[in-house]
Amino acid sequence: MAGATGNVGAEVVRALVEQGAGEVRALSRRGGAVAGAVPVTGDLADRAGLADVWTGVDAVFLPAGHPDVAGLLADMRVAGVRRVVLLSTGAVVGGDLDNAVTRFNVVSEAAVRDAGLAWTVLRPSGFASNALQWAPQLRAGDVVREPFADVPVAVVDPADIGAVAALALAGDGLAGQSLRLTGPEATLPADRLAVLADLLGRDLHLDPEPDDAAHRRMAAAMPPAYVDAFFRFFRGGEYDDSGVTSVVPDLLVRPARTFRQWAQGHLDAF
Repeated sequence: MAGATGNVGAEVVRALVEQGAGEVRALSRRGGAVAGAVPVTGDLADRAGLADVWTGVDAVFLPAGHPDVAGLLADMRVAGVRRVVLLSTGAVVGGDLDNAVTRFNVVSEAAVRDAGLAWTVLRPSGFASNALQWAPQLRAGDVVREPFADVPVAVVDPADIGAVAALALAGDGLAGQSLRLTGPEATLPADRLAVLADLLGRDLHLDPEPDDAAHRRMAAAMPPAYVDAFFRFFRGGEYDDSGVTSVVPDLLVRPARTFRQWAQGHLDAF
């Protein structure tokens, strides 16, 4: 279980532990404890250092984007891993390989399909947990400044991603499938902020961040190719993240969790 302390990875661990999947190893750079799993310290960039990590492991959850993903998968296969579940993105469908974010996900998906392991690819929409990025602003006041404020997204609760990933890790029933996971409806940032306002009992307001200001801020925090990728997605029309699928309710036999449900469980963060 790589990336076990992230917003999605932690939910995968919790789902596996809850379903009694046997020993669950939670791999992260700091080896942090997660939901009753066995903490394992390791870095995906250090293949040699992970040589013993894969031994005795039947299935691995892997985020896309590692530069030597083919090498990692080869190491897993040699160690006896039989199954891998890859966290990708819906942007790969019809995506342009000149887009850096699309490309690293496409490359990761291709490597997984060619690795000689049973595989499942998860392509979620934007995460409900992305709203955690608002927490510093909300601690400072009642206004959230947000880029791409006019872009609707069918945000998915990471708990739903984790539950589907656990199903795929536990058996071969979802092998060979690429699954588009979404929340139950497309919402705007202002809609999601209104939910938080209601739950927190505060008068919150969204201030749309102008594109030029957003570009400067993002460029200070990430590589230029990634900034360009997000602007191509949401201003160039390369990615529509508003579509809703029935995959989550079909597989989990319950409705997909709403943003309100996610927020109710994370109010302490705000």
